[in-house]
Amino acid sequence: MRGGSHFLAIPCFYGVGVVCIAGSFQPQSNKSGSIEGKIVKLSFLKPAGIVALASILAVGATALPAQASHTGEIVIALEAPLTGDQSNNGKDQLRGAQLAAKQINAAGGVMGKMIKIVGVDDQADPDKAKAAVTAAKKAGADAVVGPYNSGVGVVNLPIYVKNKIFPMRMTSSLATQGYGATTQPMNSQIAPAEIDYISSTGVKSVVMLVDPSDYTTSIAAQTAAGLTANGIAVTQVVVPEGSASYSDQIAQALASNPGMLYSSTYYPEGSVIAKELLATAPATPCFMGLANVDPSFVTEAGLAAAQHCTFSGVPAAPQLPSAKAYTKAYVKEFKKKPGVWGDFTYDSVYVLAAAIEKAGTTNYKALKKAVLATKNYKGATGSITFKKKTGNRTEVPVEILEVSNKGTFVLAD
Repeated sequence: MRGGSHFLAIPCFYGVGVVCIAGSFQPQSNKSGSIEGKIVKLSFLKPAGIVALASILAVGATALPAQASHTGEIVIALEAPLTGDQSNNGKDQLRGAQLAAKQINAAGGVMGKMIKIVGVDDQADPDKAKAAVTAAKKAGADAVVGPYNSGVGVVNLPIYVKNKIFPMRMTSSLATQGYGATTQPMNSQIAPAEIDYISSTGVKSVVMLVDPSDYTTSIAAQTAAGLTANGIAVTQVVVPEGSASYSDQIAQALASNPGMLYSSTYYPEGSVIAKELLATAPATPCFMGLANVDPSFVTEAGLAAAQHCTFSGVPAAPQLPSAKAYTKAYVKEFKKKPGVWGDFTYDSVYVLAAAIEKAGTTNYKALKKAVLATKNYKGATGSITFKKKTGNRTEVPVEILEVSNKGTFVLAD
């Protein structure tokens, strides 16, 4: 398996919204056994050691000059919003995948081949979903990590599967389960945490501001159903994506004097809502759904508005005990702290690499079988086991979070 300890840094451009870089991988051993259907607290297995890092070429959002194709590589596409409103999130995901690939290649690669990460920018736009698959296919992708946005995944995950490109999806909507596998929490695993927390506050009514995209409507519906079953009155107000102000929707929500305002949005919209809610009704409790958890939320909303809200979500890597080594390596490599989702793409690349090594091939059917057989994999995001029927993860690090005085997401008291 292990060749020489070398690293390729080959920028390339395959088409609109695609950049790539050679990276690498250190396979980790798996242990037998599985735990089904749990939301686990932060008590994960210790991560495997990380090999020494070589220098790496950082890839930004700008497309790079075309290069000749190279043989003897395993190509993994990373599809995410690399430009646009959610680009900070997407770039963190790209860096996580690059870091994993770099480590793998430094350890000899997979089956003697180097892993190359190809960035595919979908701008979180379902209209660009099909073009993303075309770009990944043109780049020669054997597998894809992503997409991140469920609205995009609903469109293109079936196309990836049809083209025999195995997806390690980053989507959470139940409409995307069954396509490949995911290290991410699904909304059926997120909603119970939200229901338990909101019910525990004793509020009698909740108004939800809901972004009409696939994930946000789906999680809002599931959480609303659970709250209603617990005797809490729930109403919803639709909020358009990308608006500069949501004052009208907030006024409509506050007209019924709710016990809590819940924002099922992505962070660009959520940060605006948090800021305007604090200015309008500082006494009304604020709850933000998981897609708002991003360092940019705090930057854009301001510390006071961010601290006014409680969040469901996944702690950023520095808050995960299992991601200590990942965080150290990420900071060393990229000279910045990791965000929320880069450790999930990091783990996804490692899972793919271990499965390819086990299967001895990148053949779709063999790779799918090997990935879904993953059990108790020691990742940066904790122990990873997949349900074979859905590809969903059995244990997920879903928590209730708040923002500290340092502007970071931490576990709520």
